[in-house]
Amino acid sequence: MSDDNHDIDTDDIERRMDGAIGALRTEFASLRTGRASATILEPIQVESYGQMTPLNQLGTVNVPEPRMVTINVWDRAMISKVEKAIRESGLGINPMVDGPIIRLPIPELNEERRRELTRVAAQYAEHARVSVRNVRRDGMDQLKRAKAAGMSEDEHKLWSEEIQTLTDAKIDAIDKLLETKQAEIMQI
Repeated sequence: MSDDNHDIDTDDIERRMDGAIGALRTEFASLRTGRASATILEPIQVESYGQMTPLNQLGTVNVPEPRMVTINVWDRAMISKVEKAIRESGLGINPMVDGPIIRLPIPELNEERRRELTRVAAQYAEHARVSVRNVRRDGMDQLKRAKAAGMSEDEHKLWSEEIQTLTDAKIDAIDKLLETKQAEIMQI
């Protein structure tokens, strides 16, 4: 058998791990740090006509001033559902409905809320770590199958070490992102 039959697609493994880090960056962007940003609404899904829809697909999101986000909801029938989704999102923002526009005043962060947000950031980071480890597990499963199909012990060890090195690097990247985000949240 040629060695080519046992190549493990580390590019695919790395791409999937990078996807977990990309998702973490998006989640971090949604965490409020005291300034208004349209990205805080990105993870919010609204039940719309029987399916979950990202909030930004139901209206125009604007940031007219540093401490205010507005959503101009296109379909008036969706205003109450959008408002409810924001209230239940855990962002700690109290939406105010003004006709088709929902105003989200961004309150100053107090110490307690900052600590709460750092815990949320830590949860997001842990989800990303779990995703990376799941991709690692998939890679290791590929290796087991390749070994069963005749991969040499040395080759198995080499691929195994490469996957582990990749995993360690991605988890380090997640830890650095978390550290940076927590410092940003705690900054007054």
